[in-house]
Amino acid sequence: MIIDRQQITNHLRYLQMLSKQYPTIQAASTEIINLQAILNLPKGTEHFMSDLHGEYEAFRHILNNASGSIREKIDILYSNTLPAYDRALLATLIYYPERKLEEIKRNVADMDEWYRINLNRLIEVCRLVASKYTRSKVRKALPADYAYIIDELLHTNYDAINKEKYYENIITTIIDIEQADNFIVALASTIKRLVVDHLHIVGDIFDRGPRADIVMDSLMDHHSVDIQWGNHDILWMGAAAGSRCCIANVLNNSITYNNLEVIETGYGISLRPLALFAKEQYSNVDTKCFLPKNPNEVSYRRKDIELAAMMHKAIAVILFKLEGQAILRNPQYHMEERLLLDKINYEKGSIVIDGKEYKLRDCTFPTVDKEHPYDLTEEEFELMEQLRFSFQRSEKLQKHVRFLFAKGGLYKRFNSNLLFHGCIPMNEDGSLMEFDTPEGILSGRAFMDYAENWARRGYYSQAGTPERQFGKDLMWFLWCGKHSPLFGRARITTFERLLIEDRSTWTEKKNAYYTCLKTGEDCMKLLKEFGLGGKRSHIVNGHVPVRSKEGENPIKADGKLIVIDGGFCRAYQPTTGIAGYTLIYNSYGIRITSHEPFAGVNNAIKNNTDILSTTNIFETADSRIKVEQTDIGQDIKRNIEDLKLLLAAYTLGIINEKHR
Repeated sequence: MIIDRQQITNHLRYLQMLSKQYPTIQAASTEIINLQAILNLPKGTEHFMSDLHGEYEAFRHILNNASGSIREKIDILYSNTLPAYDRALLATLIYYPERKLEEIKRNVADMDEWYRINLNRLIEVCRLVASKYTRSKVRKALPADYAYIIDELLHTNYDAINKEKYYENIITTIIDIEQADNFIVALASTIKRLVVDHLHIVGDIFDRGPRADIVMDSLMDHHSVDIQWGNHDILWMGAAAGSRCCIANVLNNSITYNNLEVIETGYGISLRPLALFAKEQYSNVDTKCFLPKNPNEVSYRRKDIELAAMMHKAIAVILFKLEGQAILRNPQYHMEERLLLDKINYEKGSIVIDGKEYKLRDCTFPTVDKEHPYDLTEEEFELMEQLRFSFQRSEKLQKHVRFLFAKGGLYKRFNSNLLFHGCIPMNEDGSLMEFDTPEGILSGRAFMDYAENWARRGYYSQAGTPERQFGKDLMWFLWCGKHSPLFGRARITTFERLLIEDRSTWTEKKNAYYTCLKTGEDCMKLLKEFGLGGKRSHIVNGHVPVRSKEGENPIKADGKLIVIDGGFCRAYQPTTGIAGYTLIYNSYGIRITSHEPFAGVNNAIKNNTDILSTTNIFETADSRIKVEQTDIGQDIKRNIEDLKLLLAAYTLGIINEKHR
């Protein structure tokens, strides 16, 4: 590398700041050597998951087993020396160390011997998963309380006679001073930390399943994660921002699926105001259309279910009003066909949609003014203000949403792959769909950037400003708007599903994106829109469940498009036939794993059962992929060039070394 004085002069201020971190020629040289060595290590393992929908037990299990990667490491070490039962037990111990230890102590007589055997096995597994990283990176991943001891054991040379007793004594002492349980937990944590270098969540953490808040807590504890917002995520983000449209939709979804635990227990949001309002307005009104789906008759009394139906009807009517207001505020959304309350013929009990008249199952809406159908009553307005206050004052919800903004976005470019939840909206001819915005006609990446920017402003702009309102409306549009990149359909049919028997009206036509990407060439055109390309580039998205039982393949377009929504959510599993797809991208290539429904943590701990999974290795690297070929590698190369420039500045005397 030839460096002249002008190069140094052009970057002098930056180099002076860099010299504070590397104050001598020796320090800069050592770091260059270290970084150059890292470039030749195998790339870290990436783990992709999508459409979690609050199914926290299945999510945490797959997070713990890294889509089978941990069992794979155990089998590499012990397939010829341990029976399947012992390998399964060791895997369960890594997944759930505290609870598995409780179960083992009830059944094992000589715990000291058991500790000795399994501590050594765990150390061997830990050594294997740590072998692809620098010692420095491994040290940083170790639990602080046991970092020194684990580091010593991981770098044991058991052939070194002089240290054989030293290492044996470490294990013996751990057992003697009754620290074996804590040490096992620390080793299990380290293995799970090292087996996956980075986690991608390709949208839809919220709704449907029981406890999205528990999923969010787990993600916040993860060492390295990014999130591509799904339409259900942006809905909760809008609710946290105070969007009444989004709040009404959140409540409508939660009551529909009989899932209020996440709101009341998870986020501490009281629904008492809604219950009181519903009982006052709808106690003597037919609510059969609004009964929650699949209520558990054992857990809920009939009166509870009836109250839920009243609450559902109350919030649904408010929802239709608020969405009407949003559509009228934003003509650029071109969603006028969703203005339905003014299309109801109350005398005939019918509605006209797209020029055709349909019989309504229910049109008894005591709070709807026929002359001004989209106006809230005074009581409805007051209720929504109470609910808005509760959503905005939920400390846990706000913490989770700030994390979604910090770690997420509408799309992600990572190691040549393009990740997004729903779609990049397209026309039937394969061209990018254009959207009318105050900033002009936008499409593709430009529209995604625009939408993400305004979603952030909808949350962070000052309350009461036009920018805040516009951003909140944009978040609602992303949730369900016409061909929104997160929704990916021409219309949302909440009204029709609730109130019209004719199922032909329930159809939500998918955006052409889902049919236009047929070949690898089609995908390459879209990847180019986002500045990507090459044989290692792929599109990864979720959102639309893959109907595996009907033979649908998640790997599409000559292997360039990978759809990993396979039905994590139990409500989708009868349709998909499986319980989700996940993706592993390591230094050897890419593999997709399909998962069977999870039987629960208790079953896993008692019987050492894992989620039954089928893995398809569909792309193998010609040679092992190194850090040098990744995004991190490109950053490291730039750092090396900067450090070489600093070395030259020291050598030429432009910057003086600072010896302590």
